[in-house]
Amino acid sequence: MSNSNFKAEFISGMRSAIPVILGFVPVGIAFAIMARQAGFTVAQTCGMSLSVFAGASQMMAVGMYEQGASIIAMVLATFLLNFRHLIMSTCVFERIKHSTLTQKLIAGFGVTDESFALFTTEKEERCTIAYFIGMNCVMYTSWNVGTFIGAIASDFLPTIITASLGIALYAMFIGLLVPNLTNNFRLGLLVILTAICNTVLSKLMPGSWALIISTLVCAFIGVFTVDLDGKKEEPADE
Repeated sequence: MSNSNFKAEFISGMRSAIPVILGFVPVGIAFAIMARQAGFTVAQTCGMSLSVFAGASQMMAVGMYEQGASIIAMVLATFLLNFRHLIMSTCVFERIKHSTLTQKLIAGFGVTDESFALFTTEKEERCTIAYFIGMNCVMYTSWNVGTFIGAIASDFLPTIITASLGIALYAMFIGLLVPNLTNNFRLGLLVILTAICNTVLSKLMPGSWALIISTLVCAFIGVFTVDLDGKKEEPADE
């Protein structure tokens, strides 16, 4: 690929990701405020976003840290939550087979739910490594800009505002979950089962371990019972 083509596709990818800024910046601010309230310094908060770049996992890790969870528990929980990225990265790499290892490593770091959705629904001829990296640059920058704003502003915002932003974590999870539940009854039942297991286990062990075990057990059950495409089985023709 020539430098001019790479630049054009890179800019095209950046443009396609502009709408995502409206979501990434506010959630980045909410994460930073949560982290500062949990005792993180500005440097630690910004450093986490720069090195991890996974909103849901960062928020969960901050919440577990605030509850006194061990490092091992936080690492395991983060691994489980981000395991879907392994599958998403595989799908992305199928579309950029001719890229170098370095390019794939850069692309892999930037895989998010949003970049995956945009890239895999794009026309095949536009799915190049330059296009994907361009998208990632916009998303990565907006997430870290939001984090920086939140980390600095947390010292000046009224308590009522900073406290209310804590709901961002739950809103983000619900936003990811509800669209799938509307077309998949079994997935809904599995979510309820996970919540029940977590509630029961929380009475018997630390909450962080209860979350990990209930997630593992119910995910294993889901492998055999849930159709992720949400399609009902058609009766066989006689």
